[in-house]
Amino acid sequence: MRVFGLIGFPLSHSFSKKYFGEKFLREQIPDCRYEAFELSSIDQVSDLIKNEPPLQGFNITIPYKQEIIPFLHKASKVVKQIGACNCVKIVDQQLIGYNTDVEGFKQSLQKKLLPVHKQALVLGTGGAAKAVAYVLEEAGISYQYVSRNKAQRTGYLHYDQVDDEVLRTHLLIINTTPTGMYPRIDEAPALNYEALTPQHFLFDLTYNPEKTLFLQKGESRGAAIQNGYDMLVIQAEESWKIWNTALEELS
Repeated sequence: MRVFGLIGFPLSHSFSKKYFGEKFLREQIPDCRYEAFELSSIDQVSDLIKNEPPLQGFNITIPYKQEIIPFLHKASKVVKQIGACNCVKIVDQQLIGYNTDVEGFKQSLQKKLLPVHKQALVLGTGGAAKAVAYVLEEAGISYQYVSRNKAQRTGYLHYDQVDDEVLRTHLLIINTTPTGMYPRIDEAPALNYEALTPQHFLFDLTYNPEKTLFLQKGESRGAAIQNGYDMLVIQAEESWKIWNTALEELS
């Protein structure tokens, strides 16, 4: 039996477990299962990889995409560059880190991205935000991180600083935070949504609910919107490729 899984905290619902369970049935992939491992501390990952049957690999979600880094024995160039990992391949209890969020966001973003989207606001500063920023840099889109923490380092905006002028010049807004995620669906990032226009593009990495309050508010102003479902599907398939590809082919 080949075992894969997802680590994070909390894991009240798991897209990945449902997705891979259905994939194994649909594609008649035998002797494979995918489990959700809710870890209250990243330190528990050391014991997790000693489970029987041994884990072949796992995905990582909030809040461990950056905290997993010290536990990796090897890491891809992207992981080293952005400091965030959401996919691990295990070989002889050696943890090899990758980031599939990058490819997932890149492919999903392109569906509605227009030439006018030259400047972006990235809401949040965690591991997912780092993957988003990497894609934006590759695409030549300038960006500004927005944080709730007023003590955040220089160069980051606080929500209080995101005034109408900032919104006017930043037509792409990406929410990488869990704000608005089920079950707290009545929440949205603290922005003046009345300042949004049909030229704006709001992307929310959340997929549950399908249309967060953040996206609803953008849509009501005529903005293009996109949730994180397609991104999750793409990154899941990228993870499957990694787990089933020889290491020398991935280097």
